[in-house]
Amino acid sequence: MSAVLGLLAGLGMFLIWTACWSTPARGSMPGQRKRVARLLHQAGVPQVSPASLITSTAVLAVLVVLLVFALTGAPAIAVCFGLFSAYLPFALLQMRARRRAAVMRDLWPDVVDHLRSAIRAGLSLPEALVQLGSKGPVELREEFKIFAADYRATGHFEGALQKLKTTLADPVADRIIEALRLTRDVGGSDLGKLLGTLSEFLRDHARTRSELEARQSWTVNAARLAVAAPWIVLMLMATRPEAIAAYNSAAGWAVLGGGLALSVFCYRIMLRIGALPEEQRVLQ
Repeated sequence: MSAVLGLLAGLGMFLIWTACWSTPARGSMPGQRKRVARLLHQAGVPQVSPASLITSTAVLAVLVVLLVFALTGAPAIAVCFGLFSAYLPFALLQMRARRRAAVMRDLWPDVVDHLRSAIRAGLSLPEALVQLGSKGPVELREEFKIFAADYRATGHFEGALQKLKTTLADPVADRIIEALRLTRDVGGSDLGKLLGTLSEFLRDHARTRSELEARQSWTVNAARLAVAAPWIVLMLMATRPEAIAAYNSAAGWAVLGGGLALSVFCYRIMLRIGALPEEQRVLQ
């Protein structure tokens, strides 16, 4: 406990020290941080910065290493479970992003139908988007309220539309927004027909994607169970002193290291085999 308290106290002092200094602005985000930021946007938590996520993940991994080491007395087992805990926040974010994408796929046809009805009622395209903040699907009203506030404050439709696209961070939203932007740029009287066709296409696409994901879930769950089972057995074995003594040796380190590498490799292969093509965002 004294080591854990000392670690927490040191972390608190470090956070207080870093809060006293302003962070310099950077022109571009490194590739790894950019991927983390994209994942946070897709998961619906853009207020969390990549730096804070990585810092929290590192602290969680250190705490798990200390906890497992205190329970088992085996540093090799503690390091393995610390690495697993470091991956856990990213796995949860990916799961949240997939669920959010599935929910959004079911909502976008309703959004298009609302836009079509508003335009046929005589509203302009910006007004039709603004009214989605009060009459659109409940899950998306907040994003369209932000769009409405930004559009009313600036009066610049293109800029507000681009910010809406960044906030939503969804491939289907990208296609809808680009179609609306193109229609506004080139003009035309077939916007209602375009939106009707787009709504039918989105419903067919969402239905097909849901059926494929239901079939894919068998492969994904089997991969997770196959990876987790040996490590659950290892944790149960760690309750026996002779097992701890065996894993504290050099051969034990080699066995655990090889098992960890093999688990990660096989898990990635199984996910790659059962993966569906990811929808790519367009014109980001």
